Amino acid sequence: MLQRLSSWGGYRCPPSPQRSERPGRCADAPVTAVALLDHRIRSRALIALAAALVLAVADLAAAATPLVITREDQRDVMVTIYNGSLGLVKDVREARLPAATREVEFRDVAAQIDPTTVHLRSLTAAAGLKILEQNYEYDLLSSQKLMEKYVGRKVRLYASDGTYHEATLLSANGPVYEINGQIHLGHHGRLVLPSLPENLVSRPTLVWLLRNGAAQPQRLEASYLTGGITWRADYVMVLDASDARADLTGWVTVDNKSGATYPNAALKLVAGDVNRARDGRRAARMMELAAKAPAPADASRDFAAEGFFEYHLYTLDGRTTIKDKQTKQLTLLAATDVPVRKELLYYGAQEYYRNRYGMPVSAQKVQVLMEIKNAKEHRLGIALPKGKVRVYKADRSGSQQFIGEDWIDHTPKDERAKIKLGHAFDVVAERTQKEWKKLGGNLYEVEWEIALRNHKDAAQTVTVIEPVPGDWQVVASTHKWEKPESHTLRFLVPVKKESAEKVTYRVRVRF
Repeated sequence: MLQRLSSWGGYRCPPSPQRSERPGRCADAPVTAVALLDHRIRSRALIALAAALVLAVADLAAAATPLVITREDQRDVMVTIYNGSLGLVKDVREARLPAATREVEFRDVAAQIDPTTVHLRSLTAAAGLKILEQNYEYDLLSSQKLMEKYVGRKVRLYASDGTYHEATLLSANGPVYEINGQIHLGHHGRLVLPSLPENLVSRPTLVWLLRNGAAQPQRLEASYLTGGITWRADYVMVLDASDARADLTGWVTVDNKSGATYPNAALKLVAGDVNRARDGRRAARMMELAAKAPAPADASRDFAAEGFFEYHLYTLDGRTTIKDKQTKQLTLLAATDVPVRKELLYYGAQEYYRNRYGMPVSAQKVQVLMEIKNAKEHRLGIALPKGKVRVYKADRSGSQQFIGEDWIDHTPKDERAKIKLGHAFDVVAERTQKEWKKLGGNLYEVEWEIALRNHKDAAQTVTVIEPVPGDWQVVASTHKWEKPESHTLRFLVPVKKESAEKVTYRVRVRF
């Protein structure tokens, strides 16, 4: 042990009975202590430098590795679907972003996404997150794509006994290999590739280069438009025995072929003819506003309907999972004992006024239509989206039989909708030109006879519609007539059971 001399600042050897005094031994003590101290300082500096290098390398490696955000990080998803194979998706996921510039992969998005409509924002710290770059990776992994990426590169072909050949893949079509200078077409063996090529993804992925200000967990909302997802309305109407009342059930049918699954989604449907402008950003903004429209707090049906701009918005009361490649049906409405009106319609033809036709015009049949009024007093009164109505009626045994179907357009409340079911079997009509003459110039006078025959055991009323061209006036008629439009003549003709009725009218037409 060395002891410091306070007067000289030097060192001397402590007295020891075991130590032999050798000249010069204690004289080197100050140099040895300084060297030891210097060595310790250098060692600590090297350790600190090595640790800093390790951390720097780790940070560089972390920065080079993208941060992956998958469906497991999803916290909420909202889907707004339009009639024309279009959907607006808002996907909220949670991730911890470092306070740095980092590449982020947002996986499990729709395969038919429109990348020009993608928008990302932080719901936690919007001001601290900046998007530097945005990409959509859609070069999906497949055996064909893998082989195309390896054209011109070395691969291995393994035989069943475990041996293999080194080969060069010349073409993915065939495939074609070069083995030991020879060309092999479709060589038998199991193809093994050394690694996964770059730029291939197993699922459609959005990739952002983000600059984040603070390291903290954040909720990120990605919204985008996608094709391949649509909805339609389907209705089932069951008539009673008198054809005067019906039960009406409405279904929403969602067809998802967008390439993504939306678990436990908040679902909204937009009914109306939305114009798709060439300016995609403007259309995307309108659809985003539609998705933000609030739903009523108290919904009495499975879907709550509300007016939105010039359209109607239907919000599902609850949530549902919309799987990829799935057709899902949800109840839209259910109304019982709805008043309906059956109409038998006979429609003439306007091309028979200029010329002489003596024979009956027999190719026109009597149509059968059902009319409903979308009114609250009829247990309806909500906006009915465009859809197909299928009508059923029970036969004498009580079994429901299909009697026809038709499309209805978007029908606001208090408006009427007509459903064409087909043509009447037991009520027939025949149209005969009784007289035709030219009075001069473009002036004609024509007399028509419409014979209606009812073979049913109940009286029927037939609506006769006669399109009349030009400037016209009725000269004579056997039945009361109406002029609902400028070129339309209408008769309401009651026909007794198992009997016939004839309507004769004379019209003067100027072209």
